[in-house]
Amino acid sequence: MSQLNFIFSNTKSQPKSLRLKDGKLNIYKRSQSAQWQCRFKLSNGKWHSASCGTEDLEQAKIQAITLFETIKIKIDNGLAITTKTFRQIANEEILRMSKLVSSKRSIRNYKDYFFILEKYLIPFFGNYTIEQITEQTVADFDAWRLAEMGKDAKAMTKKHHAMAFNKIIYIARERGYIPHNKIIPQLNIQGAKSTPRPAFTDEELKQMYDYMPIWQKDVFHRHPGDVRVVCSAYIKFLVNTGIRHSTESMPLRWKHLQWHWIGTQRYLRIWVNGKTGARYLIAKHEVIEVLEDLLRWQSLPYKDLGEIIDARLDRRIFVLQTGEMPHLLENIFRHLMKKSGLLKDISGQNRTLYSLRHTYATQALANGVDIHTLAKQMGTSVGMIEKHYSKLTPMLKAEMLG
Repeated sequence: MSQLNFIFSNTKSQPKSLRLKDGKLNIYKRSQSAQWQCRFKLSNGKWHSASCGTEDLEQAKIQAITLFETIKIKIDNGLAITTKTFRQIANEEILRMSKLVSSKRSIRNYKDYFFILEKYLIPFFGNYTIEQITEQTVADFDAWRLAEMGKDAKAMTKKHHAMAFNKIIYIARERGYIPHNKIIPQLNIQGAKSTPRPAFTDEELKQMYDYMPIWQKDVFHRHPGDVRVVCSAYIKFLVNTGIRHSTESMPLRWKHLQWHWIGTQRYLRIWVNGKTGARYLIAKHEVIEVLEDLLRWQSLPYKDLGEIIDARLDRRIFVLQTGEMPHLLENIFRHLMKKSGLLKDISGQNRTLYSLRHTYATQALANGVDIHTLAKQMGTSVGMIEKHYSKLTPMLKAEMLG
């Protein structure tokens, strides 16, 4: 035992950290790693860390000084410290942001950002390092995007693409993948002006409603009639609430319905968790009949809407008789539009499910609803209502103004 004590007492222990280059360069060992690491501050004030790749102290000193001098030369000559492709940086950012998402609302906020990266930016710019992106590369991207979309993107779409692109460039600059003084071309944000989605006139709505029973029966496949019944109820619901298709409407459950009383007058109030957060909206009275027809078709054990509201049933509203969610409602709606002769409006634009929300807004303004109330009801801003419907307002008020 005395001999062992003598051996260990004479073993020279290595330091855990050292300072080199007049204290500008630190080398150290992490508790979970046997290899030496180095760390030093860059001229832009940020710290740079790297592994020395060795457990030997003397070799680590040589490697650390080499890294320190190499990076200093790169910075002095306007070169990137390290390089990564656009794909690598973007995927790292997607992973980082996915871990930060803590709620369904956060997921919705980042969903468009992830989509732009994965659908457009990564497929085209993915194999380029950031420094390789030139004016010609950006011009080629414009042509590629046009071919992918089959049309010139709207100005707002291009602006969102540019914002996502700029975010990746900013990250690359901050992490030293490109020099801070390196100019990277910007994406073009000039696009076709947005046009309002086509709406339905009262006469066109009646034409569609009258055709729905025929359309529901005119089927040649197994179970598609069920989907058409749900789609018909869904259409009437959207027209009479102004709710957003899909993100706001499809998650709705029977327990989200409530009665709202003003004196002896009863109104249907719906709790919605949407793009701009949670809100209540007031449905038109026509929705009550639509929902009662749907609950009877689904064979739910409630005689009317009042009973199912009192029961606070935790079940999705727009489902098949089996309880399954209907799929591809956009395609089913398009089929209805083609069959009913209502696919295109007077200007030649194709109608979509989003046209039903536009119809609600147009009707509300025509009936004298003020834009502040309408904005709260639809879960949007007064500015957006003014932007999309300000030109319509004088024509809708022609009788008052003329």
